Amino acid sequence: MTALLPLTIEDAAAALRDGAVTSTVLTRAVLDRIARLDGDLGAYVTVCEDAALAAAAEADAEFARGRDRSPLQGIPLVVKDLVATRDAPTRANSQVLEPGWGGGVDAPAVARLRAVGGVLLGKSTTNEFACGLPDRTAPFPFPRNPWNPGHTPMGSSSGTAIATSAGLTLGGLGTDTGGSVRGPAGANGVTGLKVTFGRVPKSGVVPLAFTLDTVGPMARSAYDCALILDVIAGHDPGDPYSAPVPVDRYADAARGGGVEALRIGVPTRYFLDSPLLDGEVHAGVLRAAHELERAGATLVDVVVPYAQEANDANNITYLSEAFAYHRTNLVERWGEYGRSTRELLARAAFFTGADYVQAQRVRELFRRALADVFASVDVLLTPVSLMPPAPVASADLAAALFRPGFHGLWNAAGLPALAAPCGFNSAGLPLSFQVVGPAFGESTVLRVADTYQRLTDWHLRVPPAVRDGLACRELTHQRVARSSHTPREGAG
Repeated sequence: MTALLPLTIEDAAAALRDGAVTSTVLTRAVLDRIARLDGDLGAYVTVCEDAALAAAAEADAEFARGRDRSPLQGIPLVVKDLVATRDAPTRANSQVLEPGWGGGVDAPAVARLRAVGGVLLGKSTTNEFACGLPDRTAPFPFPRNPWNPGHTPMGSSSGTAIATSAGLTLGGLGTDTGGSVRGPAGANGVTGLKVTFGRVPKSGVVPLAFTLDTVGPMARSAYDCALILDVIAGHDPGDPYSAPVPVDRYADAARGGGVEALRIGVPTRYFLDSPLLDGEVHAGVLRAAHELERAGATLVDVVVPYAQEANDANNITYLSEAFAYHRTNLVERWGEYGRSTRELLARAAFFTGADYVQAQRVRELFRRALADVFASVDVLLTPVSLMPPAPVASADLAAALFRPGFHGLWNAAGLPALAAPCGFNSAGLPLSFQVVGPAFGESTVLRVADTYQRLTDWHLRVPPAVRDGLACRELTHQRVARSSHTPREGAG
């Protein structure tokens, strides 16, 4: 048996099949890390130890019988506490959500993970109803960035990102309405995929915005995300928003031939020329673009029309739809909401029906404009955020509404977008870039990110404070020589 936990689902799956480890040993080791480390990290709101060990024992028994359901069989995973599970309450980090929400039934995405032998460890921390800031006075864990606990883990799927970064899971589920998978993935140095709207069923998930919400995978690598997406993607007739569109074999596509024939659009206007864009973020994104160019991709200078307008439309849409969901409770239970949550939601009371309608018109205009953009390129490459994760004390959701944003416009258009690590800044905080594809273009998005991650090892770096007990290693797969200018801060 190995004494060190593997970093990736890919490695863990191989170890399970080689007999180097059992799911029971792997799951127990992860549970022990949670018990030892999570008090300082706040990644978990609920740990289902008995259920996880029972699932691991069943996975081992199936391996012994020669039954291999999927690469996720026996793999410890976590689910954001916005997604219903049968063995843990769904709380949405709020004292307002009614006890018993979800009826003790697995959401379709969770049921699909269980059906292939995934081991669910519990529920990960979220911001209240996926829109407020973490609140130290609330009776829930306070999430901390494992690279620097004084800086924000950034976004409502932060629990899953923290847990993955710190080795408290091998991956899991987040939700993304305006960046809540990609922001935390970028801030915590892991990989996160916002899927095409309708690609993964979102029934059984506490809603934030009905026409924007998505459920997506978070893991250390793009390939790991593809393994999860292989399981959770696909139409569900019980979800009116679920798209009846055939699914790909995403893990196969991720390793499907590199980027030699691909055209990668790099939009300067709005994305790279903003005076608010951090210089080290700018440099990291361009290094990633040129790494892909050296691997054979063609970089194309493109313009994304209506970017700011689309980002504004997403803000108006998600706040309006969230306000519609919360309106009665805001009136009757105002004091039970966290301060940042209620103040953010209440802003939508000032929007009119005309504002909402105009936002939908902008969304359609933006979709049409993007169709022209994707006629000339296969994917786009942009920053994930304007800056590395900010100090916790300076976090301000309301102010963020008025800054350029690189997340929400892709939600407005319903497109897939993936955040992947691309280095560290001078303070040792993760940097990340974003790959955006056309609707249902997850295969190409994953292929670009996987190619980059087979050439670099940023996604395998582990925060120093939680490194003990993890199989930190340099790359063992074939890769090109590292460029001499590639920074080494935060090396794991």
